[in-house]
Amino acid sequence: MRLTTKGRFAVTAMIDLALRESHGPVTLAGISQRQNISLSYLEQLFGKLRRFDIVESTRGPGGGYTLARRADQVTVADIIIAVDEPLDATQCGGKGNCHGDEGGNGRCMTHDLWANLNQKMVEYLSSVSLADLAKQQEGRVHTHEVHETKVKAEIQRAGKPAVDKADSDVKKKPLANSVFTFAQQIN
Repeated sequence: MRLTTKGRFAVTAMIDLALRESHGPVTLAGISQRQNISLSYLEQLFGKLRRFDIVESTRGPGGGYTLARRADQVTVADIIIAVDEPLDATQCGGKGNCHGDEGGNGRCMTHDLWANLNQKMVEYLSSVSLADLAKQQEGRVHTHEVHETKVKAEIQRAGKPAVDKADSDVKKKPLANSVFTFAQQIN
């Protein structure tokens, strides 16, 4: 038993969404590029996540996906179950007919062990929220931004043109994901 790429990709994409949705709807193309996940695969996953009311979609220019609930109200178990990822370590799918006996008398000797493992997995994944995972990643994103700042400082010391002071005093706006959003930002 192991978690397949379907579950891994769904959780990864949801963390990406949670980290970026404060700037507006997040496009699947952006998630695809950042996380190196096929766009068509993400479309399939997000269709399932939408049906389970985990994400909401916004159509049109500036559209994309946002969380349908707060990140602390979405668990890893919710995400994995939404994308039809089986969380089952038993050979029989929990039916108790491990040896093919339809009457339930064909349970294998380790059936209860694997059934208990299933229960523990669901309990654990239900205890981990999307907010928990996003918070873990925020530290890593911050570390990456600090590294980029140091690189820019080294380039400036090496004689490259410095950023105009007036530009640095202007409050930075999130990047526009459409022409219409861009026009709204500059007005």
